[in-house]
Amino acid sequence: MSRFIVPFGLIVFCVLTYWQTTQFDRVPPILLRGMQPADFPQLVLFLIVSLSAVLLYQAWHSNPPEPEVGAEPDDITPTMSPNVWKTMGLFIVFAVVAPVDLFLGLGVFGLCLTVLWGERRIWTLMLVAVIAPLLIFLLFDQVFEIRFPRGLLTNLWYG
Repeated sequence: MSRFIVPFGLIVFCVLTYWQTTQFDRVPPILLRGMQPADFPQLVLFLIVSLSAVLLYQAWHSNPPEPEVGAEPDDITPTMSPNVWKTMGLFIVFAVVAPVDLFLGLGVFGLCLTVLWGERRIWTLMLVAVIAPLLIFLLFDQVFEIRFPRGLLTNLWYG
């Protein structure tokens, strides 16, 4: 039962938040640069609801792990691995690098995270460190027409 609480809670939160975004003022087309103020939050909420639906599907179609016979409650709760702490440390690295350039920070964070989790294939590392931040940048800059703060790499694009 507890596996269903978080996805349902997220969906309820998203429905309430979506309703709140319908209260945003519309920008006249002549003043509009990119998307309407409510569009992006609604897209993110749709993504969260979709991922929550996947969680519900997985929870519905999987069996919960059974505790070992005679296991103490402390044995049932797993401890956090050192990789979890290292991943949290990478957020500090991102916070330091992102002011220099957001996409440089995304690339460094993605590269370090995949290496930390054990990925060694060069093409996968390049995909996460270079291609993913580049596609995110192009999506927001070209499709949504949202300009990013200038940095080392964004200055190359913006001139």
